[in-house]
Amino acid sequence: MDQRSLPPHVLIFPFPVQGHVNCMLKLAELLCLAGLHVTFLNSEHTQSRLLRYTDVQSRFSRFPGFHFETISDGLPADHPRSGDRVTEMFASIKAVTKPRFREMVISGHLSSRPVTCIIADGIMCFTIDVAKELGIPIISFRPVSASCFWAFFCIPKLIEAGELPIKGEDNMDQLLSNVPGMESFLRFRDLPSFCRVNDLTDLGLQLVMTETQQATRANGLILNTFEDLEEPTLTFIRRHIPKLYTIGPLHANLKARVPSETVSSPQSSNSLWEEDRTCMTWLDVQPLKSVVYVSFGSMTVVTREELIEFWYGLVNSGKRFLWVVRPNSVVGERQIPLELVEGTKQRGYMVGWAPQEEVLAHPAIGGFLTHSGWNSTLESIVAGVPMICWPYYADQQVNSRLVGEVWKLGMDMKDTCDRITVEKMVYDLMERRRDEFVRSANQMAKLARRSVSEGGSSYCNLDSLIEDIKLMTPRFKLN
Repeated sequence: MDQRSLPPHVLIFPFPVQGHVNCMLKLAELLCLAGLHVTFLNSEHTQSRLLRYTDVQSRFSRFPGFHFETISDGLPADHPRSGDRVTEMFASIKAVTKPRFREMVISGHLSSRPVTCIIADGIMCFTIDVAKELGIPIISFRPVSASCFWAFFCIPKLIEAGELPIKGEDNMDQLLSNVPGMESFLRFRDLPSFCRVNDLTDLGLQLVMTETQQATRANGLILNTFEDLEEPTLTFIRRHIPKLYTIGPLHANLKARVPSETVSSPQSSNSLWEEDRTCMTWLDVQPLKSVVYVSFGSMTVVTREELIEFWYGLVNSGKRFLWVVRPNSVVGERQIPLELVEGTKQRGYMVGWAPQEEVLAHPAIGGFLTHSGWNSTLESIVAGVPMICWPYYADQQVNSRLVGEVWKLGMDMKDTCDRITVEKMVYDLMERRRDEFVRSANQMAKLARRSVSEGGSSYCNLDSLIEDIKLMTPRFKLN
């Protein structure tokens, strides 16, 4: 067949952690449904876990134009790739992955076909350098909220105005004046965790700042959000990046597009951990809206002391709870007081990993105690589940402020971890302020579903993305 008559060929390259891979796989599936060919470039570590714990291979086998490729992330297999040590991934990717990526694209090892367009994680801007060098159009994908992206983008302005570095703990609750559009609610405390440094040459701060500024060099930017959720911030971003595609919530957009006869089984997922589905059986016998779901995501690492405080708060609240405690996510010995063990037997259920989208959609779930990762936040919004937010790092500080102060979908518990606060917030979420939060959550869920329905903003923006990719013509041809 004439190469020119073949569908466009998109290379998708995520940063190799759970949240980024999950939403970019959903984007890949959406592009495949539109008839595009997709090569998905995973780290070897990510790919091995995906193949071990999911049906991803068979799920994508229905798309003849899709295939996986792998590349090293430069780290040993036993590296935790979580907590504070995630920063080590950036160094290894720069040293090992970057030159291999360039070689793979130049050599044609990725495919026998030319790459029409690259969609790469915006935190790996070396992909823009390679794409520009080879004349291949590139679109950046940032799996964070638009508001967080904008806060990152404004860091140079914050430094110039003297708002960074932060001048002591006493200033943490003061409002910032140099993140346009967010002056009325964004405090120093709500800045991304990388901003809490005294040294402006800090590698984490410099990395986030420079990588975010690089987004203006790409041919466009994809954000997993929707217009009704973050419209004011999106207006500011478009002044710098006019080609902005808001196509979220991606998991809901995918569900809206998948033909009913090909709907994936409930057991399909993009998880890098083994899901314990016994929690679904447990939920099936719990009363309506009676359970608090607790999960701090794929990267959070807590101390034993923090674990115990959360545990006491949950047990003392008297509410039912389903708690995900990821393997290797707790630092320190885990001798548990007998009263907590007994309290959990009565009203709780604990698993190592859960099918989160399904859990949040379950009628027994009444609230979500979350780390405020962006995927988790969007999944909670679509399901109409109010939240208690305990952000760990990166974008989560911004997200939790939006949930509590702007969207009124729950409460922000950042920088606090004691049993009394946990107990009170669980009670407020499930009882005292329940009607207030449920009303807001239902309204936002309706807007989210509308955005991905035919004619909705995210539905139309995805169509625009697909059409723009079809019009792209790379200058570079593979051998």
